[in-house]
Amino acid sequence: MANKVSVWSDNRFWQRSAAWVTGFAAVLLIWLTFDTSAQISMGTDEDIQNGVTKRVPGPTVINYKITYEMSAKRGHEVPIIGGNDGKGMSLFQEKEKFFGRDDWSEEEARELLHLGKLGSQTKNCMNCHTLLGNGAYYAPDLTKAWLDPAWEDGTMMAMTGKDTKEEAMAEFLQHPSTYPTHARMMPDLGITAEEAKGLVAFLKHMSTIDTNGFPRNFGKIRGAVHGK
Repeated sequence: MANKVSVWSDNRFWQRSAAWVTGFAAVLLIWLTFDTSAQISMGTDEDIQNGVTKRVPGPTVINYKITYEMSAKRGHEVPIIGGNDGKGMSLFQEKEKFFGRDDWSEEEARELLHLGKLGSQTKNCMNCHTLLGNGAYYAPDLTKAWLDPAWEDGTMMAMTGKDTKEEAMAEFLQHPSTYPTHARMMPDLGITAEEAKGLVAFLKHMSTIDTNGFPRNFGKIRGAVHGK
């Protein structure tokens, strides 16, 4: 009578198991790749016009009022674009002038965002700041900087002598040493008025990205939406 071989010492069992695990992991990786690509793809103006919420909204979102509100369903704050429908979803109705206009075309807005993105890269902003979890943590996180009420509660607008939040931000970016706001003072990077405009647009668009509540402490830090 032949000796019974344990399955745990059977080479064919482990070969088949390895093949199944490898195949499953490959399929899962492919699915995650396509799912992630869809999640991080920028929307269009047509999406906004049709009230379609995208995780990364189209560039013309700069024409709308942006707020950051608690979602009871998701358990964290989410970007609300153009007003809340009462159920925690964006209405895409309430507009907000951005540098005097609320009718930026998709092409104009896209060019402005592109200028701001290039500006953040050439000025190496992430050498000190953080965007979407990338960069240094030496200076404040910029992911939701547009939503920081310090820009519109009168402090920065009064300090810079500007009438709007975007103008105050642009003025600060051009002359940071004139308006000390933090113990770690931002250096003067030689940012031009046009570059500052693009950077502010870039930061406003960044604030509309649904980051699943990241950064987690944004709603609790002093001076933030629900800060104390």
